[in-house]
Amino acid sequence: MRVTLKISLESTEHIKQQLLLWSQQYHEIVWLDSNNYQQKYSEFDAILAVDAFTVLQTDHVQGFQKLDEYQRTTNDWIFGYLSYDLKNDVENLVSQNHDGLEFPELYFFQPKKLFFLKGNTLEVQYLRAVDDELEEDVEAILNTKIDLEIFTNKTLNKENRPKIKLRIHKDEYHEKVNAVLAHIHRGDIYEANFCQEFYAENATIDPVSTYAHLNAISKPPFATYMRLSDKYILSASPERYIKKNGTKITSQPIKGTAKRVSNPIEDQKLATDLQNDEKERAENVMIVDLVRNDLAKTAKKGSVKVEELCKIYTFDQVHQMISTVTSEVSETQNLVEILQTTFPMGSMTGAPKISAMKIIENLEETKRGIYSGAIGYFTPENNFDFNVVIRSILYNSSKKYVSYSVGGAITAKSIPEKEYEECLIKAKAMREALEL
Repeated sequence: MRVTLKISLESTEHIKQQLLLWSQQYHEIVWLDSNNYQQKYSEFDAILAVDAFTVLQTDHVQGFQKLDEYQRTTNDWIFGYLSYDLKNDVENLVSQNHDGLEFPELYFFQPKKLFFLKGNTLEVQYLRAVDDELEEDVEAILNTKIDLEIFTNKTLNKENRPKIKLRIHKDEYHEKVNAVLAHIHRGDIYEANFCQEFYAENATIDPVSTYAHLNAISKPPFATYMRLSDKYILSASPERYIKKNGTKITSQPIKGTAKRVSNPIEDQKLATDLQNDEKERAENVMIVDLVRNDLAKTAKKGSVKVEELCKIYTFDQVHQMISTVTSEVSETQNLVEILQTTFPMGSMTGAPKISAMKIIENLEETKRGIYSGAIGYFTPENNFDFNVVIRSILYNSSKKYVSYSVGGAITAKSIPEKEYEECLIKAKAMREALEL
């Protein structure tokens, strides 16, 4: 049981920064921020979950079964992530590529302390075991002094900037994309999401200021700061993987990216060109079909619908082509089964999904891990919401290893040089957050 307190705030200008700074005393932190991005599918402006009461941490072996047992036994808010390599639990697949980060493959925790920000209201929920700390903590949060240096990124010592390396260099990238194209021309697959890693060794970063800078650059609707002891996820994700609200399931795959420019007329032209780009639309439609098929596995008959097809959403760094696919499930539908039958998300694999995953496993140099997995939460009312872990910096502070990966959909019309340029556009915000 949780004790709840609601607080009306005169101003929410600094409360997000105060919550994030105050949370740093804990070893388990999940901070989810919509950046007030207005769309009809959002529930909260921001959520903070800290201080684990119970934990599930495991590899992929029977990972979804263990998550199902944990979620049903806990019957409470739980927060965590599904790594991409849980694909090996869903299908007869392997992950044998290099892993410099060494994150657990699945991690969830039941927080002692929860904070929900919606409009001018802060709702606080504490487990009864720690309810005597509630009012004292709220006072401490509201009195937390904002360190402007953290949120303007002035704490970064330019002498110690991470030296970013490429796991796959440009010529090799072209060769690998051509190998994907050969599979497509042979008819093995229609599309594959091929990814590459940028990384730094012997790197020390300040996770909070790096996240703050990344978030300020991008202001995405699914931003995440997650800490698991010495491991950090700093995410500026624009993409929702899947959400359950009552009996409605919503998935919003992204396929199609265009850069932003400062000239409004040119910027609008780039958005319009993306909207009309046959290749980008074909990529998106292929993944929409895959998502429709995945959702149909648990949906009520005839309930799968495409609410938005190839709609252009504009963010600070890029224009994105996003589709919205929905379905209805029965009230008794097992929650984890919905995830298991749709994971990994089609936007990060390709089509057909299993063939694409085998091909990209052979061609990529890095184990994806958290990248192209999902971060999110389950509620006591048996709802859930998960993002797609893209546009994210991953950091193991004990190993001093920093990593971010980017990818793109390869289809029959792909040109390796243009795919490489799109990767650099996607990588720009992470590089800026680490190197400025």
